[in-house]
Amino acid sequence: MTKLEKVIFWYILLLLPAIVLGECTCDSEDEERNKTEALKYKMVAIASILIASAIGVCIPVLGKAIPALSPEKNFFFIIKAFAAGVILATGFIHVLPDAFESLTSPCLKENPWGNFPFSGFIAMVSAMGTLMVDTYATSYFSNKNDTKNGLVAQSGDEGGAIHVHSHGSASLMGDSSSELLRYRVVSQVLEMGIIVHSVIIGIALGASESPKTIRPLVAALTFHQFFEGMGLGGCIAQAKFKTRAVAIMALFFSLTTPVGIAIGLGITNVYDENSPTALIVEGVFNSASAGILIYMALVDFLAADFMHPRMQGNGKLQLGANISLLLGAGLMALIAKWA
Repeated sequence: MTKLEKVIFWYILLLLPAIVLGECTCDSEDEERNKTEALKYKMVAIASILIASAIGVCIPVLGKAIPALSPEKNFFFIIKAFAAGVILATGFIHVLPDAFESLTSPCLKENPWGNFPFSGFIAMVSAMGTLMVDTYATSYFSNKNDTKNGLVAQSGDEGGAIHVHSHGSASLMGDSSSELLRYRVVSQVLEMGIIVHSVIIGIALGASESPKTIRPLVAALTFHQFFEGMGLGGCIAQAKFKTRAVAIMALFFSLTTPVGIAIGLGITNVYDENSPTALIVEGVFNSASAGILIYMALVDFLAADFMHPRMQGNGKLQLGANISLLLGAGLMALIAKWA
């Protein structure tokens, strides 16, 4: 886990609960409240979401134990296409509409929130920012590798007879290293985007005292986190992190929503989802998260994999990937009915 990820994670966990405790200017909607029954559902939610998240993120990284799940196999493209559909639908159907709803709420002042589409703007800026991070990080590491490979090639020149072998090895090593570094950048940026949204929905669920509201969310969010975990797990598998790093990233993802629920439980009595500050913070974070997820799904998942030579040269694989993409997006869109 990078320092940036740690900073963002703790910023969300520590700052968000504190700043959403503002006074409410709008009346909360009337709903049946039952604190005892709601608590039972929240406990079930923590357990089920934790287990589903862990299983989802671990499935793609079990390539060594299950050969069919290895990134070198064609079936891995099918899994990633499904995951891309899930992440794309999450950004467009789950996260972005929530952001628009928060930042266009009548609880906010007309000026400036009613005079400009801040949700779309923030999502756009977030997507462009992700592109810049993606580009500069990959460029930096690629140039760093090119310098090292140049030294290897130079040594080959001095060796005379081993010139061709050394130079060829340097070229292959450079291509492989650049691709691997890109996968690592992609997996870390994607995890940040997912974590932001996961913590927010966890806090919202944990702070609710309405069993009627929580009950459908338990099942919906369980499936939501399972599929989202598959998408992240696919990126982690391709990044070929060391076992310790894989375990940390998987655990980090698995715990975010349950931790968010726990925070929501702790602030139930003072949290008001209709307070202006809560709406602004949630709207901004959700907008930024949507921009990241949409960019990652379209560019780093779909464009990269669907234009891959292996995909382009295999009609059956293309058909399977397209069906898998539509299935992933369709299932996640359906879940939006309840979550």
